[in-house]
Amino acid sequence: MATSIEVKVPDIGNYQNIPVIELLVKPGDVVKKDQGLVSLESDKATMEVPSPVAGIVKSLLVKLGDTVSEGSLVAVLDGETAAAPAPAVAAAPASAPAPAAATRSATPPAAAPSAPAAPRPDAEAFVAKPPVPHEAPAQGLPAHASPAVRLFARELGVDLARIGQGTGRKNRLTKEDVQNFVKRAVAGQASAPSGGGDGGLKLLPWPQIDFSKFGEVQSKPLSRIKKLSGANLARNWAMIPHVTQNDEADITEMDAFRKKLGEENKDLKITPLVFLIKAVVAALRKFPSFNASLDASGEQLILKQYFHIGIAVDTPDGLVVPVLRDCDRKGLVTLAQELGEISAKARDKKLAPGDMQGGCFSISSLGGIGGTGFTPIINAPEVAILGVSKSAMKPMWNGKEFAPRLMLPLSLSYDHRVVDGAEAARFAAYLAQTLGDIRRLLL
Repeated sequence: MATSIEVKVPDIGNYQNIPVIELLVKPGDVVKKDQGLVSLESDKATMEVPSPVAGIVKSLLVKLGDTVSEGSLVAVLDGETAAAPAPAVAAAPASAPAPAAATRSATPPAAAPSAPAAPRPDAEAFVAKPPVPHEAPAQGLPAHASPAVRLFARELGVDLARIGQGTGRKNRLTKEDVQNFVKRAVAGQASAPSGGGDGGLKLLPWPQIDFSKFGEVQSKPLSRIKKLSGANLARNWAMIPHVTQNDEADITEMDAFRKKLGEENKDLKITPLVFLIKAVVAALRKFPSFNASLDASGEQLILKQYFHIGIAVDTPDGLVVPVLRDCDRKGLVTLAQELGEISAKARDKKLAPGDMQGGCFSISSLGGIGGTGFTPIINAPEVAILGVSKSAMKPMWNGKEFAPRLMLPLSLSYDHRVVDGAEAARFAAYLAQTLGDIRRLLL
């Protein structure tokens, strides 16, 4: 006997008022359990609300452009069984015209960690970093902006009092007002945000050029993920005093052990990245200022007692940074399994918002592509990021002769407000030493 089943938006993290961007079914459609019914889009990701059971769509209670939050009713099904608890949302990093990846930032942010979504941002949206645990009301106009907008503004370092009247109902400030203020500031058309620590940058407006005057051109829109992550990257590069420390690690023995481990686990891909994760955790323990973040005032350093590592994953829509949690408590095989799973989720556009939040330190590996070094951009509010290039055999002097050794280039970018050059050099040297003799991970 058929039973009417209400389908509600399940737990989607801290997001509220998320717009419905796609209706995946219509009344009368037969659906399977876990089949997506509607797609939602936050600043960082697209998410499908799945059917809790197999059945027939009796009615859809939302339309394109509607906004929903956790617990919102989206559909009614005729099913054969009672509704099971709503499964976790299938999320995907946001992209251009269709659901795709975010993040970095995405956000933030991130991984990013990201701010609660207000109305859907436009094509040039400036996305926030991941939310901080406690919200302090912004100074100026707290009565004329929603909590989500105040949080978004604080994470971008914007004093709402400097924006003026909002464009929302009854002159309330909206997320778009904050975004436009930041864009004007970056273009040098507004005074710098008070809390952002940008030192009063006065940038020239972006050049407006008709390139078609010089030859044939083609216009191609950026993917949504590149629009969102680009805003974060521009802010981080402008506001964080980056310095990059370069070093090399002798991974000859490590790579031999990795290959042997791979032979023993033929169904599991064990990459050098899992060894890098464990070595980074060891270095973060020894140099705790790298496992830290500046608070909103820029005057206090928050030292973290956990070890969540963000891993940059290349997807067809752009770069995303999912986070592997509690890496200090997991072995190489477990990390390899989780790395494979979360990388597949990123490429298949299945990352949930929480998958890109809470990172302490990020690793961006280009080892599978090439290069001898680069300058990775720090993923705020982290204070450092490790870039890894392609390993190569080199003749190294061992005290008696030159011998072939497999050398791995390391590029450590760090926030010079928090980390001194000497400390960064010691961190990189310790990391190289640990990778050169992985037995040190047992110490």
